[in-house]
Amino acid sequence: MVYVHPAGAAAAAAMIQAIRASGVLVRIEPGEFAKLLTKVEEPLVVTSIGGLFTKKYQYLTSYKGLAFFTSSTAQLQLPYKAEIVAAGKIWMPQ
Repeated sequence: MVYVHPAGAAAAAAMIQAIRASGVLVRIEPGEFAKLLTKVEEPLVVTSIGGLFTKKYQYLTSYKGLAFFTSSTAQLQLPYKAEIVAAGKIWMPQ
């Protein structure tokens, strides 16, 4: 289990609220998401597990004012400096 500092949870909630307000969301492939995380010194990553018949790992982060989302059937290796917020669910508009 990952302990989430209250400030981290607040930052994640703010990021999700900003996405709702602006509607800007970029879907990228898992490999591109992993590359993006290497460009940030201490990235904030919201994670969730979803899927009906197949388990899907979902990831959300922001970079230079845009929100990036990916999902994968395999867990991604996140940078050790990443602040991880485990969400019950990540809802993405279609």
